[in-house]
Amino acid sequence: MRVLALTRYSSLGPSSRVRFFQYFPALISGGVELTVAPFLGSDYVRNLFAGKKQPVLSLGRAYLDRLGCLLKSHPFDLLWIEKELFPWLPTRADQLLLRPGMPCVVDYDDAIFHRYDQHPNPLVRVLLGKKIDGIMRHAATVVVGNDYLAGRARLAGASRIELLPSVIDLHHYTVRAQTEGQFRIGWIGSPVTAPYLKLIRPALEEVLRQTCARLVLVGAGDQDPLPGLEKEILPWSEENEVSNIQSFDVGIMPLLDEPFERGKCGYKLIQYMACGLPVVASPVGVNNLIVEQGKIGFKASNNSEWIQALLMLSQDPQLRHTLGQNGRQAVEMKYCLQVTAPRLLKIFQDALLH
Repeated sequence: MRVLALTRYSSLGPSSRVRFFQYFPALISGGVELTVAPFLGSDYVRNLFAGKKQPVLSLGRAYLDRLGCLLKSHPFDLLWIEKELFPWLPTRADQLLLRPGMPCVVDYDDAIFHRYDQHPNPLVRVLLGKKIDGIMRHAATVVVGNDYLAGRARLAGASRIELLPSVIDLHHYTVRAQTEGQFRIGWIGSPVTAPYLKLIRPALEEVLRQTCARLVLVGAGDQDPLPGLEKEILPWSEENEVSNIQSFDVGIMPLLDEPFERGKCGYKLIQYMACGLPVVASPVGVNNLIVEQGKIGFKASNNSEWIQALLMLSQDPQLRHTLGQNGRQAVEMKYCLQVTAPRLLKIFQDALLH
């Protein structure tokens, strides 16, 4: 099977790395001849995380390169597409360049359709509001990371929908060793998601005031999301990602309860759980499914509940250990590459048959 993977980003982009690149070794072992063609390269991702403007010429080149790639797609049996072929162009542009009869598997790990159908510009809403629906309808299979995205695919008329959560590789994540010392509240993400931390600033301030806890943020970037609050900000790197998480005592995921956020896949929760950490999260979207209240961690809807959960965990090492063990078991059963990679390979095989 010859597959052309048309990712949104290089492996430096979190969504592409998690939903595509980490699957490559398993797919190749399963007999897939894989070629990857990112739409946006690593320089784009670095500029994005640094808050820099993107060079117009490089963006134009990205569209031309994607066009050239599609015009040369004849040797492939299947296209594996992340979200869409051409951002901000109508569905027709995507469909015209697909070879008739070539099956497409399209993957969604967030509610990208809301960037169009809820755009503040009414012209964008009119021209592109149903763009993703058209792509979902055309695809042989739509792969989604949660039920919210699956619901949109059903409304769009997708012929085949497969739910595949965002997962980690068990070979890269090990349970942290239990240590004594300062209680560490940890968060990992990117400059794009760091602003969600502002939602729980009052809770974090109160917990830090009552305890000797340490707040650690990994990947927040150069723009401090919590100015004036004592914390440690660490740069993200693939090499140090797991060891940084293992230094936490609890992992947090605050989130706004809005349509776009309901489409997120809770990946950072899976990372925390894979390292044997308890979690505290906003009960938004798939977080409600991942976090079993009182068994893996706690859901916190307001600052009072955030304070209560974090203070409880800070005072009870045995509770942290028990919840962390339960979380790791859940990852081993449902949220790891070892479980989902064979499913993805079968999705490809079925798409070729249909």
